[in-house]
Amino acid sequence: MVNALSRRRFLTYSGAATVAAGAGWGWETLVSRARTDPLPVGAGVVVMLTLYGGNDGLNTVIPAGEAAYHTARPGLAYTGEQVLPLADGLGLNPGMTGLKTLWDQGHLAIVRGVSYPQPDHSHFRSMDIWQTASPEHPQSTGWLGRWLDATSRDPLHAVSLEPVLPPMLAGATTAGAALPLSGLILPTGPLAAAFEALGDSSPGEPGPQAVAARAITDLHRTVKTLGPTLTDIHTTASAHTTARRGKAASGTRAGGTGGGGMLAVQLDVVARCVEMGAPTRAYSVSLGGFDTHAGERHTQQQLLTQVDHAVTAFLTRMAGTARGRGVVLVAYSEFGRRVTANTNQGTDHGTAGPVFLAGTPVRGGFIGAQPSLTDLDNGDLKPTTDFRDVYATLLTDVLRTDPQPILGPGRTTLPLIAT
Repeated sequence: MVNALSRRRFLTYSGAATVAAGAGWGWETLVSRARTDPLPVGAGVVVMLTLYGGNDGLNTVIPAGEAAYHTARPGLAYTGEQVLPLADGLGLNPGMTGLKTLWDQGHLAIVRGVSYPQPDHSHFRSMDIWQTASPEHPQSTGWLGRWLDATSRDPLHAVSLEPVLPPMLAGATTAGAALPLSGLILPTGPLAAAFEALGDSSPGEPGPQAVAARAITDLHRTVKTLGPTLTDIHTTASAHTTARRGKAASGTRAGGTGGGGMLAVQLDVVARCVEMGAPTRAYSVSLGGFDTHAGERHTQQQLLTQVDHAVTAFLTRMAGTARGRGVVLVAYSEFGRRVTANTNQGTDHGTAGPVFLAGTPVRGGFIGAQPSLTDLDNGDLKPTTDFRDVYATLLTDVLRTDPQPILGPGRTTLPLIAT
């Protein structure tokens, strides 16, 4: 065991106090805040799931009974017997069995025909519009970043589990926290006991050393709380990188950006944060690969199955905890796809698509009109719902914030949340 003198010498000469005092936001800080400033039970939490690449909405929420759908996609269309029936002649992709159960339970809402005025077919411009909520003019801040500016100015109230901070979490005066998903490893054996003892308090200890000691205590608490999951992420990431290299070598297109094959692990970290009482009100997670210009049907169904398994496991877990029952997950993509299939058994960049909201507070069912497959805009679906109205609903009914300073005037809240 380390005595007080050697402990003070270690903290002084190793520079630990300086490191602790100068460190930025990290997992240790979040775990510490869960202890000192926990999220109140009953507070709403938004989890934004970005499906990078432009998910094909017509093969996600499928109008299998419409002749125009089969005519436009003779090699890609699903039959009525293959889809998971919902209502209004629509069915879910067969890979989405878990979400079908949530639909049957009344905790899945599908907003149809979602886009913005004068849609853009560029991945980058369209995603920028979705994340900044500014279709008319380029904007340097994201909609959740402006929410941070208008409310707490606390970076840990909005956390990204993606490799970099997404634009949606960037404000003018505040930015959310981007926390790295990498393993946390501490010493083992006798050295582990000695290192943990460095976190013990000592009477009369100078301020910087006390700060460093608390940092060591928080580090150990973080490892115990999140360590196994974050270590699993390292393993999952390595396996995913190997798989992507294999696909590249065989000529298979991956497409898109985002969190790769780690969605389930990202959501596991979110679940642990919610359960331990982290003060975060908004999380950002992602999955890429939805830019399906060729061989779409198999690729998309695999991706949607991955989304389905990760999301339903996460929401089932959340439904079993008091804080988790305030969570609303939102899945969106930057645009849908063209109605007509291309010659490579894929689809090209389109416009409107469905947005999914799921969780205990969600009022299930369809919202918004289904876009026509015959009344098109130069081959594209005509949007029927403005995505900013989805955001206005989240701000009003989940985050309990006036949406006008964040989104501007004229927005409408949708009946998506059981208030």
